[in-house]
Amino acid sequence: MNGKRMLDAKWIPRWKTLAKGGLNPRKAVPSTKSKVYNLTMFPYPSGMLHLGHLRVYTISDVVTRFNRMKGYNVIHPMGWDAFGLPAENAAVERKVNPAVWTTSNISKMKAQMEMFLADFDWERCVTTCDPSYYKWTQKIFLLLHEHGLAYRKKAEINWDPIDMTVLANEQVDDEGRSWRSGALVEKKLLEQWFLGITKYASALNKDLDTLDEWPHSVKTMQRNWIGESDGAHIDFKLIGSRLVTVDSDVLTCFTTRPDTLHSVQFLALALDHPIIKELSFVDISLRDFVSKHSDSKSNVTTEPDSKDGYMLGLFAENPVDPDGDAIPVYAAPYVIGSYGSGCVMGCPSHDARDYDFWVDKFGNSAEFKPTVVPKNSSLEVELPYRPKQGILNENAGKYAGLTVPEAQDAIVKDLGAKGLGFKTKQYRIRDWLISRQRYWGAPIPIIHCNSCGVVPVPDEDLPVLLPQVKGLVGKGGSPLGQLEEFVNCQCPKCGSHAKRDTDTMDTFMDSSWYFLRYTDPKNDKEIFSKELADRLMPVDKYIGGVEHAILHLLYSRFISKFLHDIKAWGGENTNGEPIKRLITQGMVHGKTFIEPKTGRFLQKHELEISGSKVYIKGTGVEPEVTYEKMSKSKHNGADPAECIQKYGADATRAHILFQAPITDILNWDEGKIVGVQRWLKKVISLAETIGDRLTKEPEETKPIKDFNEKETQLFNDVQDYIGSVTDSFGYTLSLNTVISDYMKLTNNIADNVNDPQVSISLLKSSLDKLLTIMAPVTPVTSEEANEILLTKQSIPWQSILKADWPDMEPRIENTQMNFSVMINGKVRFVFSGDKSLVEKDPSAVLDIILGTENGQKHIGSKEVKRIIIKPKMMSFVLGK
Repeated sequence: MNGKRMLDAKWIPRWKTLAKGGLNPRKAVPSTKSKVYNLTMFPYPSGMLHLGHLRVYTISDVVTRFNRMKGYNVIHPMGWDAFGLPAENAAVERKVNPAVWTTSNISKMKAQMEMFLADFDWERCVTTCDPSYYKWTQKIFLLLHEHGLAYRKKAEINWDPIDMTVLANEQVDDEGRSWRSGALVEKKLLEQWFLGITKYASALNKDLDTLDEWPHSVKTMQRNWIGESDGAHIDFKLIGSRLVTVDSDVLTCFTTRPDTLHSVQFLALALDHPIIKELSFVDISLRDFVSKHSDSKSNVTTEPDSKDGYMLGLFAENPVDPDGDAIPVYAAPYVIGSYGSGCVMGCPSHDARDYDFWVDKFGNSAEFKPTVVPKNSSLEVELPYRPKQGILNENAGKYAGLTVPEAQDAIVKDLGAKGLGFKTKQYRIRDWLISRQRYWGAPIPIIHCNSCGVVPVPDEDLPVLLPQVKGLVGKGGSPLGQLEEFVNCQCPKCGSHAKRDTDTMDTFMDSSWYFLRYTDPKNDKEIFSKELADRLMPVDKYIGGVEHAILHLLYSRFISKFLHDIKAWGGENTNGEPIKRLITQGMVHGKTFIEPKTGRFLQKHELEISGSKVYIKGTGVEPEVTYEKMSKSKHNGADPAECIQKYGADATRAHILFQAPITDILNWDEGKIVGVQRWLKKVISLAETIGDRLTKEPEETKPIKDFNEKETQLFNDVQDYIGSVTDSFGYTLSLNTVISDYMKLTNNIADNVNDPQVSISLLKSSLDKLLTIMAPVTPVTSEEANEILLTKQSIPWQSILKADWPDMEPRIENTQMNFSVMINGKVRFVFSGDKSLVEKDPSAVLDIILGTENGQKHIGSKEVKRIIIKPKMMSFVLGK
């Protein structure tokens, strides 16, 4: 064990004694201010922390330590997002119960957190796979069901063929692949449980405006996912339709541009539209067209860039021009079946995709009917004309001359009077599919009875426990469905034979409310105490990765708002938003070496270092060097535990903060940590030096009014750095500049430490303040240096981590000035005196100068014929 790790090992047990098992003795000091709820996103217990964990938990820890030193009543909990597919897959591979694997990993990761001195409120710990937690996840589901927000329906779902489970829409990437396994997602029809998040779409979108302390980028991502569009539902009557199974002669379209209704030249239906399904039975060519645009499982696919289309032989009339040209209806793979009613109105003159579709059908003979033109008629109009500004032309009939907004209002109003349209909002977001065909998740607390139907599990029977298994034998289907002792039960209503629901909940359900449970983690009577939640919520600072901007954060807002609406928490002046300030830290990238010709990622054993150069062994070729996201395949990972073993917790913590602003990508370069090490050694050395001086010189406190210029400068520097660091911790979270400020202040003290003009009392006071403001980041070094100072003075040790955060004192206006003293035109020496000397009688100034050694040497008893006193200059003309 090296010296730094020896210091870690020395102080951790002593702190635990003072902090009742924690790592911060300040927690034993009663708070004097209001609550601060700091939270970092809890981890999945994989068994190994990576540098991303180290970064986010260090950020959270240092801010929390600062808040405690400022006197706030801080809660800083930690827990485990323990359900999920990785644990289930690992259990299958090892043929063990996922609970065994998960519990072991939690123990390892908690020890790793202690290594880098992360001090959490472990007494508030929650573990989502613990029955005492998922009992209340099940209760929240039942409350959602009671309020009509949890429902079951047969639906086309996203199926991951590798992990053999259902994925929510949000878990499928832009290429149609699973977010976890990377497999191409298939479509299936299954009975699934959904949560009605769409009923909260308006509130979720509107209340983003209240989140002033959230990153703009995150709010934009959520707005785009919610996808609120203002527009209108418009009905197009089919002409001469003889549809059999579809009970309607109307096609309803949602549009954001009712002003372009006179420009509609076709309607397009999604390939899974009921009309397409009916016509496919009698139209073989249509059936072949749909098959062409379907996957191997005969599930239709949406192709946003497709120009393909199939004319159905159906026509509709334009509701604003029923006597005009009949509008042809197409089947088109670019139409999204789940958006609106799966029918869109085609306006080639005003929509780029519709334009491409139309030109693909008719080429150079395509005709267009533009209705919106620029107000400035002299401007040349190029189709498609897409701006939403302008006026309607003569093609718009009675609406000609109206502006776009005026025309939209007038057209929808007229259609409303005819029962053919109305204003509405459309949302891109879809209800949250939470069913998962897994073992390792919270069982859905529903019983299926042939007589009673869907029956909620009574509260007194919660939690519905996962059955104990020795090992899972494989993936596929629902593992719970294979366990008869779990499936078979009695109906709580009629007592007859029934079956349990065999799906478990999406793990995002577990993490959608955990921050509320932290306020009352031991409560076995209710989800949490409303009184405690009202007192401690919302979360003041929530720290985590931007990759959770949509899924976790959107679901958390939804569940929080629901619980707020049913009066589970929150007062009249809240809107159910759970998070006040969101802080998204950047990813950590590792140094990556690439073979130039093949692009192959190189392992460390394939490289040799010669001075500052790196070569591929046996070739003399220099690899390409980049910084990329850490991954096993790129051989660019770094183990935080190894770094801490080598350099100590303080150096590792300070280095990870110093390398980049917290929201930026951090390019991890372990080689640069030596600079941080040198700084920490300098701090310890300062404590030794000042401690030694204290044993030789009396520590008499010098009044501020008597400070000389050097002392004034040092005093002011200390105040400036206290102010800067306080602002960085409390407001800007510019934590990289905190480390820079520490280093600068250390150097300032070091520059004065052996100067006899600087009093030992000021030096000690300056070092005390430095150690105090360093304590949140480098507690070991602060504590060690503090003990050195106390021991040198024969003062019993008391932890500096218990100290209050120092206030910034008023700067001293520097009344001293350096005067260049000239004798007969030549500068002979420099005199430091009060600025007021320039206003004194010259003879009085002469007396002061003669009272100095240099004054006696260069003037003495000689005749002084002339004296000139100016700022920074004194001139004495002497007689011969």
